[in-house]
Amino acid sequence: MSAASCLLSEDQFLCSICLDVFTNPVGTPCGHNFCKKCISEYWDTNATCQCPNCKKVFDTRPELQVNIFISEMVDQFKQKVSLRSEQRSAEPGDVLCDICSEAKVKALKSCLVCLMSYCETHLNPHLTTSRLRRHQLIDPVENLEDRMCEKHDKLLELFCKNDQMLLCVLCTFLHHKSHDVIPLKAECERKKDELWKTEAEIQEMIQKRQLKIQEIKQSVELSQKNADKEKSAGVQIFTALMESVQRGLKELLETIEEKQKMTEDQAEGFITELEREISVLQKRSSEVEQPEDHLLQGVQSLRPAPPTKVWTEVRVHPPSYEGSVVRAVRQLEEVIRKDMKKKVSEAELKRVQQYAVDVTLDPDTANPKLILSDDGKQVHHGDVRKKLPENPERYSSCVSVLSKQGFSAGRFYYEVQVKGKTEWTLGVARESVNRKGQVILSPQGGYWTIWLRNETEYKALSGCPVRLSVRSQPEKVGVFVDYEEGLVSFYDVHVADLLHSFTGCSFTHKIFPFFNPCLNDGGKNSAPLIICPVNHSE
Repeated sequence: MSAASCLLSEDQFLCSICLDVFTNPVGTPCGHNFCKKCISEYWDTNATCQCPNCKKVFDTRPELQVNIFISEMVDQFKQKVSLRSEQRSAEPGDVLCDICSEAKVKALKSCLVCLMSYCETHLNPHLTTSRLRRHQLIDPVENLEDRMCEKHDKLLELFCKNDQMLLCVLCTFLHHKSHDVIPLKAECERKKDELWKTEAEIQEMIQKRQLKIQEIKQSVELSQKNADKEKSAGVQIFTALMESVQRGLKELLETIEEKQKMTEDQAEGFITELEREISVLQKRSSEVEQPEDHLLQGVQSLRPAPPTKVWTEVRVHPPSYEGSVVRAVRQLEEVIRKDMKKKVSEAELKRVQQYAVDVTLDPDTANPKLILSDDGKQVHHGDVRKKLPENPERYSSCVSVLSKQGFSAGRFYYEVQVKGKTEWTLGVARESVNRKGQVILSPQGGYWTIWLRNETEYKALSGCPVRLSVRSQPEKVGVFVDYEEGLVSFYDVHVADLLHSFTGCSFTHKIFPFFNPCLNDGGKNSAPLIICPVNHSE
């Protein structure tokens, strides 16, 4: 049956209704075959039962039975088609059949006698012919001739580890007796393991490099964002600078034109007065120039010359423009210096505000006289000492409190409202600072702080306190820390003014925001310190 199925074409296994290979083939009394489902549906949709092929009409609807013989032939045909499909789906790197003349298919075995590789179809003679059955078959190998020993015409199936070369069985006994010889398959497996290991290492290296590419791209993206921010800030500052220059030039030109106008107005006044006097004098001159016969008659009525202004000392003094440009430039420099300082300060404040963090007060560190709000955002002095656990983290004498949040890397920023207070201390503290007894607020003691005392005295508490110059009394103070750079900066938020910076700080442990609202001072300093959300538009 198998041989018969091989002689049949695909067309002979097709249903004439669905035009596909038979499924449950059934035969009609007239001898034609169809899929059982196809012929049943065909008769269901027609008034009479007739054969779709020969049009023979059946008086009664035939009872349909699956033709087992045809069904088995169809199954074998499908298997052959599937096998051919698998054979022809050779992938790159597969050994191909040497006999196939057209489309090369995947080889199933290689023959060491014929030195050729065969697919399943062309291998059949080696499995059925007695003479060929004595040939040695192996798994398919490319370039089979190269796998044969040139000296002994035997398969190179061994590997000499001493000489790192392929051997046949005779080579082992004749030339490599004392050498470490192993089966070629074992060496191949070892090489495969090495290749797998190498491949794993290569893949790991590729992955690391892909991650490095992502890191570099992210760095470039971050750089681009920072560049865009800087360009935007630069455009803003230099636009303001050009506006200041243009405004200064306009004021200079207006001043010069105003002086020139005053000079022209003065000269025009003098000229008008002179022309008026000339007119009077010309009239008087015409009265004087009379004929002689009238001269005696008019002697009695002749009037003296009209009074006129003495113009000898009258001068139009052109204003001096010398030094106007220099004075305007110096004035412009001062304006620009102040304006640019303000713009730069605003840009710097906006830059550090992007590192704003949410900070809340830690009640476990608060001095017993301090009163904290329920949300942990406000603190003020309460005069009365509360009974609290004397844990190691709590400040016992210094009326201070730390935040719950600590930082050991990166940058962070927070803002505190100090409006209405006459005294306060703000900054950051090292986790290991002394919290019992006398507290020394200095970098040496683990504190980087500034304070207000006596309503107007602002100082940065370094080894030697530094008096701070403020343009106005700060109502909100911003604190910025760059852990890696060792930088702590304080800002007057409302005027975007840098109050002070601690530089070159050595941070080796976690640091915490530090707050000290100071004593109430009879109610004068009862306002709380308030941790505020950062408003980037300020």
